[in-house]
Amino acid sequence: MILVVGATGDLGGRVARLLRSDGQDVRCLVRRHSDDAGLRGIGADIARGDLTEPATLAAACQGVDTVIATATAITRRLAGTYPATIRSADEDGTRSLVDAAEAAGVRRFVYISFAGADAGIGTPLERAKIATEKHLANSVMQTVIARSDAFQEVHLSPMARFDIAAGKVSVIGRGDTGRRWVAIEDVAALLAALALEPNPPALLEFGGPEPLTKNEAIAIAEDLTGRRMKVQRMPRLVARVASRLLGRRNDALASVFGAGVHQDTCEATWDDRPLRQRGINPRSASDFLREQASQARNSS
Repeated sequence: MILVVGATGDLGGRVARLLRSDGQDVRCLVRRHSDDAGLRGIGADIARGDLTEPATLAAACQGVDTVIATATAITRRLAGTYPATIRSADEDGTRSLVDAAEAAGVRRFVYISFAGADAGIGTPLERAKIATEKHLANSVMQTVIARSDAFQEVHLSPMARFDIAAGKVSVIGRGDTGRRWVAIEDVAALLAALALEPNPPALLEFGGPEPLTKNEAIAIAEDLTGRRMKVQRMPRLVARVASRLLGRRNDALASVFGAGVHQDTCEATWDDRPLRQRGINPRSASDFLREQASQARNSS
């Protein structure tokens, strides 16, 4: 049995579907009031619980061989629909999950972190990821930490103010640092593979197939649409100060500003080899932008 924590989210949901399509027994930890119809529809077992309620985690871990943890509070925090903080959910909650899994005799724990998480930007999400990585390092379980570059569907989309349809982009910093934005589906395929392969590595950092700066991504979008993008730029120092000032009042937004600084200062030294080594043919950021431009044309 594989327990997926975060299966009501985009990444975790994709992981659950991939595992079920491969014939694996899957259990999903789902909060009380979350819609689980889609997960039940693929034949997943449902365990009601919450990372912020440690007493609910023991039963979810019973009979489980592998845990895949993709849950994060940041999206719901940004939407204002989740009262728990990043620290209570992503840090304290995930620690409780690790402890519950270990007590239940779980053999393997697969955890999604982010590439360059140890860069020292100091955001609430970064602190939570590093704390979890350190806690896993002391576990008796076989632990696998997958550090992914930023998701194309988030950071090259209107959600992160990269809006091809509207012709508007916001950039934190200079925009000239190379990244390897990666498709969520490719990350999901990697996590599913890491849950099943005989001897996975303890730590791997990876991204998409194409090294690209934010400025280069803007140029590609302009070429695809045939028009200039309106670019709003925020200096790194302003973003750093905003991240620190918001740290206690709005941990999600503080983490967003910090992520922008991270992407503008932390050059990608990783590549897509961990994906290709597992038979995953990753989508490039250019292909994603091409899809977005096509959708914008069709909807206009």
